[in-house]
Amino acid sequence: MSVSSEPLSGARLGATTGIAEAVDRTALFFSLAALTLLTLLIGYEVSPKMASLFLIGAGLGVALLHGAFGFTAGWRNVVTRRDGRGLRAQLWVIGATALLFVPLINGLVPGLAVQGAIAPVGTSLIVGAFLFGLGMQLGNGCGSGTLFTLGGGSGRMLITLAAFIVGSVVGSVHLPWWLDRPGFDPVNLAEWLSVPGALALILAGLAAVGAWTLTAERKAGFAAPVSAAGRFWRGPWPLLWAGAALVVLNLLTLLIAGHPWTITYGFALWGAKAAQALGLDMSAYEFWQWPKGAEALSTSLLADVTSVMNIGLVLGAMAAAALAGSFAKAPFPGMRSALGAVIGGLLMGYGARLGFGCNIGAFLGGIASGSLHGWLWFASAFAGTLVGIRLRPLFGLGN
Repeated sequence: MSVSSEPLSGARLGATTGIAEAVDRTALFFSLAALTLLTLLIGYEVSPKMASLFLIGAGLGVALLHGAFGFTAGWRNVVTRRDGRGLRAQLWVIGATALLFVPLINGLVPGLAVQGAIAPVGTSLIVGAFLFGLGMQLGNGCGSGTLFTLGGGSGRMLITLAAFIVGSVVGSVHLPWWLDRPGFDPVNLAEWLSVPGALALILAGLAAVGAWTLTAERKAGFAAPVSAAGRFWRGPWPLLWAGAALVVLNLLTLLIAGHPWTITYGFALWGAKAAQALGLDMSAYEFWQWPKGAEALSTSLLADVTSVMNIGLVLGAMAAAALAGSFAKAPFPGMRSALGAVIGGLLMGYGARLGFGCNIGAFLGGIASGSLHGWLWFASAFAGTLVGIRLRPLFGLGN
């Protein structure tokens, strides 16, 4: 995928610097062994269905890393370089996913019980998405970007993820208050406009954003460099491979889990579990009294779809980086960069809870499900990104 995320992905890093010359056998053995053992454990302790979702997560990690599919850099490059390739890649993935999701979510297949990423619209969404967009530029990665670059061996992403988890827990505690601010109920465009009408509106909206990026490129005289595809197992992958993989794996997630691919709920749960272990009664907070939160808090992480897929994603990305020969090649960040990772992670975690997800759960999942909140999330998060881009140099981050 063009325009790499947060530090360059393993495959792209090797392709551009010559680092990836040999397979990292140690990282490859560890990741494959962990994938095998956890697949067997989850299948035995939970269910074969959960084990299949774990492997889907691993596949997503491979596709994200080999395709360098990053939302953070893709959005930033539109603004700073007038390079819209990354954002357009996201738009066509959303469009292709919507063509599959909207009919399925709205009952066009009798007997299929699935639900979309359809969330309320209001103050919580606008504020949360803005904070997330700002935070992902300082953290140098979104929800999926944090996980797949962590799998690729990025030390900076350990810092971002830790702060992300803390911010998610705080956001879960504050969310009920935010939901009492002005807003209105979820809007499913297919219920308003019918399935064909919703799809027409979604595709027209995506096309309009894509046309804007192309216009910006032409005005700036931008010419995309020609890049050759790598090998399937070692990467880098071209746009078609990575995007198609994300669409297919997200569809499988919907069919098996009953809902679209999500990421950041798992971070809130990990943090709540850790807080419980330290003696804090998280069940005293309203968010964790709601049915989904109460159940997740009282059961194993291996029974939580988002957590299982997140773990699989990290291990899949590790295997991909090992095959590319680029695992853990990025240097550990200095103090300014680490501070940016902390602030960015906290903002993303808090913003994701208020905004009902990240680029995956709210932007991709929301728009592809036909939810109005996905479009408002995109607009608010992009506004936050504009602020974040201006603040990046303060933390030693380039644009």
